[in-house]
Amino acid sequence: MFSLKRIKIKEIKKFFRKAPRVLAEKSFLTLLGMFLIVCIFGAVIFYYYLNITRTSEVTEKEPLKFDTKTQQEILQDWQMRNESFLGTDLKKYPDPFKID
Repeated sequence: MFSLKRIKIKEIKKFFRKAPRVLAEKSFLTLLGMFLIVCIFGAVIFYYYLNITRTSEVTEKEPLKFDTKTQQEILQDWQMRNESFLGTDLKKYPDPFKID
C-alpha cells in the first residue's frame, strides 16, 4: 500500500522563506518563466474571446434609424454651452491682488 507523507509546516515555511532569494538569484529564468505564464494566460483569454464572438449570433432585423429630434436637442444644448462659455470673456472680475 501507499503511505502518505505528512505535510510538515516547518518545511513549507522554510521553502517560502528561501523562495524570494532563489528567484532573485535566478532572475533571468524567473523573468522568462513569468513571461511564459503571461503569454499562456493571454492566449487562453484570446481563445475564449474568439469562441464567444464566433458563437454569438447577431439578430438584427431592423436597420438602425437616425433620430433627428435628439440630434437637434443636442445641437441646441451645445450652442447654449458655447454661448455661456464665450460670455465669460466679457465679464470683468476684480483683481484680488491689487491694492488701492
